[in-house]
Amino acid sequence: MTAISRAQSFNRAAAQYAASRPSYPPALFDAIEELTGGRLAGARVADVGAGTGIATALLQERGAEVIAVEPGEAMARECRAALPEVPVVRGDGNALPLTGASCDLVTYAQSWQWTDPARSVPEALRVLRPAGALAVWWNTTAFDVPWIRAQHERIARCCGTEPAPATRPGDSDAIRLAGLTGLRVTRRQARWTRVVSLDTHLANIGSRSAFLVLDEARRRTFFAGERRLLSEAFPAGTVEEAYLVDLLVAVRP
Repeated sequence: MTAISRAQSFNRAAAQYAASRPSYPPALFDAIEELTGGRLAGARVADVGAGTGIATALLQERGAEVIAVEPGEAMARECRAALPEVPVVRGDGNALPLTGASCDLVTYAQSWQWTDPARSVPEALRVLRPAGALAVWWNTTAFDVPWIRAQHERIARCCGTEPAPATRPGDSDAIRLAGLTGLRVTRRQARWTRVVSLDTHLANIGSRSAFLVLDEARRRTFFAGERRLLSEAFPAGTVEEAYLVDLLVAVRP
C-alpha cells in the first residue's frame, strides 16, 4: 500500500473524521506564537493538508487570515461546509497552489508525513514572506497511559505494523525524521486530554489511514473485540484520551 493510497483513503471517511478526530490545545497555538515571535491575529496562514478544517478553525479563532489547502475532494467538501468563510483550494504540500512570499505562516496539522520533504520544504520556503515560519505538528500517543499503550500494540498487530517505541525521539532525531534538517528548528510538546464516548473513541481510531485501507472483515473483527475490551474497562461508556502534541517550528532563514 503506497503512501498516496493511504493519504487518499481519508476521503472514504471524511464525515467520520470530522466528527471524531481530536482537536488541539490552546497551548499549541501559544507555543507557535512564542517560537515564531509573531501573533496569529492578522497573520496570513496557509493550513496545508487541512482535512476537514480542525486546525483551520482554531487558527481562524486566533484571528489569523487562513487559506486551507487540501488534496482530497471529500475532505475539502467537509472543510467548506464547516468553514464557509474560509477559502479552500485543492492541492498538497509538494506543489502549493499559492504565490510566492504570500504567507506569514505555513502549517501542517497531522499532514506533514504525506509530503516529500525534499519538495515540501522548498515549497514552504517559496510561499513564506521574510521572517515567515513553517509549523508542523501531530497529536501523538501518550504511551505512559497503560491502557492506551496496550491498545496501540493491538492496533499495530491488527494492521501488520511494528508498535512505535515507548520512548520518543530526541529533538535532533525528530527533526531528522521530519526531513527538516538544514533549517533552524525548535521543538515543543504539550500534553492534553479529552473525554469522549466509547463510540467517538472507536470512530476516531477507525478514521486512521491504517484502518481505512484494511479489508472490511478485518476491521469488523478488530472493532468488535476492542468494543468488548473497552466496555469492560470503562463501564460508564466514556474514555479519557491522552495526547502529547508534538510541534516543530522552523523560521524562514
